[in-house]
Amino acid sequence: MSGHSKWATIKHKKGKEDAKRGKLFAKLSRAIMVAARNGSNPDMNAALANAIEKARSYSMPADNIDRAIKKGAGELGAVTYEELTYEGFGPAGVAIMVDVMTDNRNRTAADVRHIFTKYGGNLGASGSVGWMFDRKGIVAVDKSHPIGEDELFTLAVEAGAEDMTGEDDQWQITTDPTELNFVRNIIEKHGIPIALAEIAMVPKNPVKLDKEEAMKVLRFVDVLEDNDDVQDVYSNFDIPAEVLEELAGS
Repeated sequence: MSGHSKWATIKHKKGKEDAKRGKLFAKLSRAIMVAARNGSNPDMNAALANAIEKARSYSMPADNIDRAIKKGAGELGAVTYEELTYEGFGPAGVAIMVDVMTDNRNRTAADVRHIFTKYGGNLGASGSVGWMFDRKGIVAVDKSHPIGEDELFTLAVEAGAEDMTGEDDQWQITTDPTELNFVRNIIEKHGIPIALAEIAMVPKNPVKLDKEEAMKVLRFVDVLEDNDDVQDVYSNFDIPAEVLEELAGS
């Protein structure tokens, strides 16, 4: 598993107990609303299904989810958000992709540019780093579950997964984005808990960082993610698991 995927799992665990849960729920609601513009039935709308499952993984109340779906579908008034992606380079030269949902493009652009500049990064043009990533579905399963590697691999591949790799304490199953929900559901139906399931931009060639570089990069990523309009931040960094655990606990 790449260091970035490990970091995503750590953040997911912390997010369930996050003191800023209100802000987190607001971002999750926004993602649901935007997805629901293309249909309020998750069985017919994969993007909505993914957004709902992500919200549930953070224990977002069902009423909040239902309200977000209705807002996105126009049942509770018009909602206008624009989806944008900013690309550039952060500290230590790592590639950065920032997905946002905003009702004010100029405000968000200024905020993102300011963060890049303040933390030693450079905001680039569209496409400047996107070629360094592949869009994939990711399902992570803790190795603490008694299922064997071969059995899990067979189950995942038969469900439609592309590959499975292992590192440290988790198995990472990779899927085509359109197959994420189906693969996740099959695994869960076999009584196997999912540690993380999401669509992400997976780096083709991760950049290894030492502890000092990791501290700067993770601080930069945290500030980006704290912005109200930022939904997701992806990078091609690779940080050793022990360093990630240490920094996550600090």
